[in-house]
Amino acid sequence: MSKKNKQVQKPTSEFVFQRKNYIFLFVGLAFIVLGFILMSGGGSDDPNVFNPEIYNFRRIRLAPTLVLIGLGVQVYAILLNPNKNNK
Repeated sequence: MSKKNKQVQKPTSEFVFQRKNYIFLFVGLAFIVLGFILMSGGGSDDPNVFNPEIYNFRRIRLAPTLVLIGLGVQVYAILLNPNKNNK
């Protein structure tokens, strides 16, 4: 029986993401936070009085769109491979 020489390799301490990934993650996070800020507000001080301002364009269309764009950027940042060679 022969014995195999096993070389012990030290584990490399590499980050999973590179700088480009983190930039996209923070951009996506900024879109999500901006969307939730635009969505907030519009309430009434008196619960018996209806405020139609809750149904304006900013809260119904713009803010959810920004949140969805931010989530899409987050997915792209996770799947992005910055070490990929462009040929």
